[in-house]
Amino acid sequence: MPVLKWQQGGCYSSWCETGWYSSPAVGDIDGDNQPEVIASAYSIVALNGATGALEWRTASGFDRSNPGASNVGRTWPGIVLADVDQDGKQEIVSAHGGGWVSVYNSQGYFEPGWPQHPIPNELRGLLVTDLDHNGDLEIIVTGAYGSRVNTWVYEHDGSLRPGWPQLNNDGGYAWGVYNDNAAAGDLDDDGTGEIIVPSDVHYLNAYNPDGSHIAANPMYGGKNWGQVGIWESPGIELRGWGACNGDRAESYRTNFADGPANIVDVNSDGVMEVVVTGNVYDCEAGYPPSRYTGVYIFNADRSRFNTGGFDWRTVPVNTGAPISEDYNIIESAQSNPAMADLDGNGLQEILFASYDGRLHAYWLDQSEHGNWPFSVYHPADGYLSFASEPAVVDLDADGHAEVIFTSWTQKGSGQTGKLYILDYLGNLLFAVNLPPAFGGTSWNGALPAPTLANIDNDPDLEVVINTAHSGVAAYDLPGTANAIVQWGTGRGSYWRNGFILRGILQASVSTSSLIPVTGEVITDTITLASSFSSLDNVSLTAELPDGLDYAGGLTTTSGTPQVTDKTITWSGAVSLSDPVIIRFQAQVSPSISSVHVLTTIFTIKDGFGHTLQRNITVIANGQAIYLPVVRR
Repeated sequence: MPVLKWQQGGCYSSWCETGWYSSPAVGDIDGDNQPEVIASAYSIVALNGATGALEWRTASGFDRSNPGASNVGRTWPGIVLADVDQDGKQEIVSAHGGGWVSVYNSQGYFEPGWPQHPIPNELRGLLVTDLDHNGDLEIIVTGAYGSRVNTWVYEHDGSLRPGWPQLNNDGGYAWGVYNDNAAAGDLDDDGTGEIIVPSDVHYLNAYNPDGSHIAANPMYGGKNWGQVGIWESPGIELRGWGACNGDRAESYRTNFADGPANIVDVNSDGVMEVVVTGNVYDCEAGYPPSRYTGVYIFNADRSRFNTGGFDWRTVPVNTGAPISEDYNIIESAQSNPAMADLDGNGLQEILFASYDGRLHAYWLDQSEHGNWPFSVYHPADGYLSFASEPAVVDLDADGHAEVIFTSWTQKGSGQTGKLYILDYLGNLLFAVNLPPAFGGTSWNGALPAPTLANIDNDPDLEVVINTAHSGVAAYDLPGTANAIVQWGTGRGSYWRNGFILRGILQASVSTSSLIPVTGEVITDTITLASSFSSLDNVSLTAELPDGLDYAGGLTTTSGTPQVTDKTITWSGAVSLSDPVIIRFQAQVSPSISSVHVLTTIFTIKDGFGHTLQRNITVIANGQAIYLPVVRR
């Protein structure tokens, strides 16, 4: 049973800012061994994870050097927490109404080159990725306004990447992006990242890192991704147009104004696919009313997925009609797809909330197993309810995942939404009421995906929730010390890029002295971390050079270390939540009597065929030289 830990995080004495669709992030941003929760409704706040106490606040679009500033607008996309400039420290990235995107250091001050202001309208999409695989990250934002130019890509220093913004040519059809829709990752295994941008048309645009269009399969007649419309009928797609005459095959197509994409290997064959949800409507009748939430799987060449007996050339239809499409009655349901292996068979299921008041889970056989879908709306209640994007975690490590999500209620209902935990077949395990609205608002709940993290350094996970009208709330999940997180926050990770293949191994190395003398003992430290998901079979080998001898002191926070002469090895798992720290000592050999450059080589393998190499170079008997201080 989830247990309320704290609530009203980031609120004022008598009210809270209205929370939207922004999932919080969690990390020890100040190095005090106590995780912080970074969240935003309008202002950006850093909260003590254990207590929810405010550590600092800054207005959106400003940093802490302007303490009296007013917010530039609300925060729709999730908070990004990532080392964007490869300096070994986590930065905070946020995007807001008014068209502002900001990169902050851990204390809430702007990094050089920030903020940026690409448009005067709201930025509802924010994600980061390493498009060129050079180690630093690009910051991508999308705009909620009526223009085909809807996507901007910035370097970590705030400069606009060449080839952007898009769409500024005739290579595809696009319009405004009204949700956190874009996905980015290596779609075609070419070693660079691609960007998928759904927008307010029945097309998806796909871009290379330089902004050029990705070509669709030749069967579409020499078109780019963004020139092939998405219809319920694959035959209409191949023909290239529909008559919009009331005949279903000629009229049912899918709009992606609010439809996010993911890049994921759905069937574990090492090949990536694009999963996307959108709003199916009748192009003769228009909308509202919409017909249902559509779900699609595309190959890297835009053809429909058809592999291993799973044929998505025809797609699930009539998934559920809307109970409301009026945000004046109830805030809009967003069909953000979450990807997870619910039943432990190695295949990904597709989970999404819909405007039918239900949370859906589709297997690759296009059916919903067990008791899926799960409804948070019950007509007998007398008010409407919608569900959030879910998080997915195997709480008890039994091979079957649990699904955690929230709901919110109709405006004026006087009711609050719930925190739900379901088993992998959609059976209800727990449902607890979220805190009531604080400050007199007539409804409450939580619109974004919850974030799963250990926020207090006990063995168990917590659920962190950005509520609509009671600030940030946190719940303990007792007995979850061995939990395995699959989809742990909005858009899958703190990069918010909808890209899930497997864990991405990160490694950093350091030493206690760069200029040791003969006979000195130094301590080398290796930190292994995984982004997106845990890695089970990581291995490390460190080779000491001639002139450095192993001197003991081998410690690890987990896994199995071994030493053979001058070779140190380690093997084990690197979890999503806890980095592995390996330390050992080495001594400069007595035979080294003059200046020598000594390099220890670390080779780290992720268990999936990818290898990292890190080096520690010291100058034995070297001399430190300090530059003079220049004053003006």
